[in-house]
Amino acid sequence: MALALALKYRPVDFGDLIGQESVSQTLSLALDHSRISHAYLFSGLRGSGKTSSARIFSRALQCDKGPTSTPCGECVNCKSALEGRHLDIIEMDAASSRKIDDIRDLIEQTKYYPAYGRYKIFIIDEVHMLTKEAFNALLKTLEEPPDYVKFILATTDPLKLPATILSRTQHFRFKKIPQKAVVAHIGRILDKEGVAYEAQALEIIARSGAGSLRDTLTITDQAINFCNKHIATLKVTEMLGVVDPQTLREFFNAIFKHDEQKLQEILNMLEEYECEMIIDEMMLFLKEALRIKDKDFSVIIIDRFLRILSESKYLLSLNTDGGFVLLLLSMKMQEAMKVKDIDFMIKELESNLSFPNSKKPQESPSDQDIQNQDLAPTEAPSPKNSLFETLIAKIYDRNKQLGEIFEKNIKFISFQDSNLIWSSMATGEDKSILVQNWAHIKMMVQEIYGISTKINPIQAPKDSTQTEKIEDLSLSKQTSSIKKESKETIAENIPKSSEEIFLEENKELIRNIKTHLGATKMIPLQDKKEY
Repeated sequence: MALALALKYRPVDFGDLIGQESVSQTLSLALDHSRISHAYLFSGLRGSGKTSSARIFSRALQCDKGPTSTPCGECVNCKSALEGRHLDIIEMDAASSRKIDDIRDLIEQTKYYPAYGRYKIFIIDEVHMLTKEAFNALLKTLEEPPDYVKFILATTDPLKLPATILSRTQHFRFKKIPQKAVVAHIGRILDKEGVAYEAQALEIIARSGAGSLRDTLTITDQAINFCNKHIATLKVTEMLGVVDPQTLREFFNAIFKHDEQKLQEILNMLEEYECEMIIDEMMLFLKEALRIKDKDFSVIIIDRFLRILSESKYLLSLNTDGGFVLLLLSMKMQEAMKVKDIDFMIKELESNLSFPNSKKPQESPSDQDIQNQDLAPTEAPSPKNSLFETLIAKIYDRNKQLGEIFEKNIKFISFQDSNLIWSSMATGEDKSILVQNWAHIKMMVQEIYGISTKINPIQAPKDSTQTEKIEDLSLSKQTSSIKKESKETIAENIPKSSEEIFLEENKELIRNIKTHLGATKMIPLQDKKEY
């Protein structure tokens, strides 16, 4: 009859322990130098090797050639210990024998010398299950046992042990076994068993074992039977009821490509699984993408996706429908992809950092340019007017009603040196709607005219003659301002600091980036009477 893998490949020496090098090394040195304590406490996750280590340590103490870290395995003591029939190695399960009477019986046995071994060793598993009275009964014996008595306590929850017990033992903490070590170990076992496997399938099995080697080997046994001695990824995911990593890859690809049809197909398929498990698998998928530095997943995208998944888990804790949570998280992830717009803004910032004055060196005004400006009036070239038409079309595309109101009330005057001047005839409800949507309009203006564009609206009077005078006055002021600034720049030769210029020219860009990243709420315009 074939044994289960967890029993067949149970560690028999310290070298067989997986992922517990510090524990095995410390116990080995203690044995080799005869520094043996009277009581030990082994704590850690289930399946991490506590009981196996206790048995190896007991056999090493009883070996005819010991105490030694490498028991021979051939003497009578070693053979009887390996077969689990050594009279002087007593194992007790505190989960079922937890009362004070059970401990009294154990204490009674400590009065008698070993039958044929060197020590009388008591292994108490799940010791945290003992009652308070049983702990009190054990306390005195545990503190000062006879020289020939050794205690090895094992528990998965050391915090439940009284401090008096902890202070009388050497405490060894067994850590969670790393997934890489588990995968390598079960790979070696499958090679010995002659079972074919896919590497990704072993990764899924090891992950399902959650750091417990015993649980992992139990799942491996199940996979061998289910997959008929060829452990394939698809079969393992079907057996465990987890999502195939390829499906998750297709899900995120659909998010990146905005493929609504493909995304809906995947969501329909994912509804067959438990929603919480899907979220956990997505988190692990993103973790792996971050680890291997997948070019499709930037750090910002992964951070946003993980926040969305965490919020989705909270919704599940409120007994929200799993299908709804999946749909909601997919829509949130699509919104999170607007990070591309932020990338564009950051590039604009970097460009302005290189040229803080928003002008490249070759674009600096020369003396001849200033002289020409003195002689000729500034006129807005016609291409800028076509840009204004593009702006109107973009506003229409966002909201038809807003586009109609904007086109009806806003008239282009000029665009010069990153200053857009228009006149507004909006009143009443039209003015209110324009004010409410000012932030969106401003963003579209900066997208079309440039990120450093400033808007200078002028309230248009009812008389068209006065409107023309205002337009001429505005252009005249703008021209004189340009000439004045150019002359002052040449005369002073001491410009503002680059930091001051940069912050002044890019304050709107910085505000928009903070808004998109969620670092701050949308800051309303200080003066909403611009319309």
